[in-house]
Amino acid sequence: MIDFKNPRRMVGSEELIHTLLRIKDEIKPVLKVDFGHAMVLDLTDQNRELKEIDLSDVVAFSDYVLSCMKEKGSAVAIGRYNEDRTIYKGYSLFTGTKPSRRIHLGIDLWVTAGTPVFAPIAGQVHSFADNKAPGDYGPTIILEHHIGSILFYTLYGHLSPDFLSGLEEKQPVKAGQEIAGVGNYPQNGNWPPHLHFQIITDLQGKKGDFWGVAAAEEREKMLAICPDPNIILQLNIAEAS
Repeated sequence: MIDFKNPRRMVGSEELIHTLLRIKDEIKPVLKVDFGHAMVLDLTDQNRELKEIDLSDVVAFSDYVLSCMKEKGSAVAIGRYNEDRTIYKGYSLFTGTKPSRRIHLGIDLWVTAGTPVFAPIAGQVHSFADNKAPGDYGPTIILEHHIGSILFYTLYGHLSPDFLSGLEEKQPVKAGQEIAGVGNYPQNGNWPPHLHFQIITDLQGKKGDFWGVAAAEEREKMLAICPDPNIILQLNIAEAS
C-alpha cells in the first residue's frame, strides 16, 4: 500500500530487501524485452578485449557491445552490480576525484535506444535532471517509493531527454507505467545506449542525481546504501552467459 501521508522512515538494505522479497510477485518489469538469451558483459580489467578498444570513443564502445550481443544472439546485455570496472578511466568525472571511483552501484541493461522504461513499483517522481558532464547519466529520473512506512528510491539513468519535459516532482507513478525511454549518445552522457538502474535507501539530500560509481575505499558503505537492484529486476544473471 502506497501512502505518502503517513510518516516515512529510511531503512537499511537488509530490511528493504526483505520487504521487496515479500512483494516480489507484484513488481513489474523495468524493461519489456526478452531476457531469455541475455548475456553478461565483463567490464573489468580481466576482459582483455577491452584493452583493444578506445573506451572514450563511444562509437567503438557501442560497436563492441553490439558485436557481443550479436555473437550471443542477445536482445539485452547486462552490466553487473558491484563490479570493479576499467571503463571509467577515460572520464575525469570518475578519475578527477580522490580516491577515484570505479565500483558500479547499479545494474546496466544495454538495449536499443528508444526502448521504453517502466516503473516497477508505484510511487511518485522525487526529482529529475539532465546530468550533462561527459560520462555522467545524462537525463535522469529518481522515483520515490513508500511501502508501508518504508521509504526508498529507484534511479533511472541514460534516458532520452524527451521524457523530462512535462515531469513534475511529486507526480504520481503507477506500477507498470511507462516513465521514460533509453537514450542514445551523446545526449545520454555519451555512452552506448543502456539503462542504469539503481536502488537507493538514502539520497543524502541529492536531487536528480546520485553516485552510480563508488571509490573502492567506500565500497561497503555505498553498497549498504545501494542494495543489489536485481531484487527488483529479478534477472537470472547467474545463468546469463
